[in-house]
Amino acid sequence: MQVNIYEAKTRLSELVEQAHAGATVIIAKAGTPMAKLVPLDAGPKRKIVFGLLKGQFVESPDFDAPLSEEELALWEGRSEA
Repeated sequence: MQVNIYEAKTRLSELVEQAHAGATVIIAKAGTPMAKLVPLDAGPKRKIVFGLLKGQFVESPDFDAPLSEEELALWEGRSEA
């Protein structure tokens, strides 16, 4: 697809979406191609492996227990350590 500069200015968001989807978008000035919109290469996608670190970390049994008043005050900056 080739568009002139004026059209590119008025339809930029749409043209960027088309380029991202794989379309070739050429921007021309007075019929002469000046620029090409291409999607950024995001690089190889990494596969997410759930449970990869299972057993590597030990969670304290009281991990989600409420903080004591002293600990809460320290977190909130209400007293000095």
